[in-house]
Amino acid sequence: QVQLVESGGGLVQPGGSLRLSCAASGRIFSINAMGWYRQAPGKERELVAVITSQDSTNYADSVKGRFTISRDNAKNTVYLQMNSLKAEDTAVYYCNVGAFTGFSSRDYSEYWGQGTQVTVSS
Repeated sequence: QVQLVESGGGLVQPGGSLRLSCAASGRIFSINAMGWYRQAPGKERELVAVITSQDSTNYADSVKGRFTISRDNAKNTVYLQMNSLKAEDTAVYYCNVGAFTGFSSRDYSEYWGQGTQVTVSS
């Protein structure tokens, strides 16, 4: 019922920047928190950053001061601006959105994007 489309991944040199986008579409009544997770080869998926509907943000310690999460509620889109990228930021990045498709609490679900590869290498 809700589709997420991610974009913006790619190959970048250490110290470079990338901006990820995730657009939600479908039968959306409202969106709560929006976030980004990542999964590196051989590792578990981890939270990178999250932004609530009141624009409160939280970041993993490893990205604080380098990454910025933001959202455009009119476009149902969440962004992740990644600066000063390091090799250890290499991973598949996944968008996660909590959304209501109706008025009931039963209409709440979390949705995942398909993932976008970010590779930081010289």
